[in-house]
Amino acid sequence: MRYKSRETMDQIVCAIDDFFFTHHRTPSNTELANMVGRSRSNIHGYLREMDKLGMVHYDGRRLETAITRKTNPGIIYSPILGSIACGAPQYEEENFEEYVALPTALFGSGDFFLLRAKGESMIEAGIGPGDLVVVQKQSTASDGDIVVALVDHETTLKRFYRDEEHGCVRLHPENRAMEDIYVEQCYIQGVAMHVIKVLL
Repeated sequence: MRYKSRETMDQIVCAIDDFFFTHHRTPSNTELANMVGRSRSNIHGYLREMDKLGMVHYDGRRLETAITRKTNPGIIYSPILGSIACGAPQYEEENFEEYVALPTALFGSGDFFLLRAKGESMIEAGIGPGDLVVVQKQSTASDGDIVVALVDHETTLKRFYRDEEHGCVRLHPENRAMEDIYVEQCYIQGVAMHVIKVLL
């Protein structure tokens, strides 16, 4: 067997890890060969040797490094909606600003969309202007949830409470300078699950 360079082995491991975090998968032998400037057959030989040394796991099909093995590859691609139009939310692709990759290890799985927060009605809940709010798309909510609600053809982000005594819904802004909104009914478009802070 020809001598296998440890430097090349380290280069291969780095290339696999870099590719994984960019593309959310490990590279093919051809892609890896192009990245490190080797032939495909040479890469195959290196991976076999590196598997024996415990540097990677390679069985001819599956390829893992110590880092990719510990990384949850689950990714959900969710749209950023700059704002929601009046009326029912529109989810056609042309209304999306862009898609964002949300790792399931941090955000869980679900049908998510993101909104850019506007105004200061939720600042005491840690949601400031420009922050991205990760919203799980659903039509129901529990008391205390922060919801995206449609009220009188306008969409708002508020904390949701049912007021059983008065037979209405109370939408509470997390800002002591603002008053609660009482409505007979509202359409829940989703429940806020996470906030991604945006540094201005």
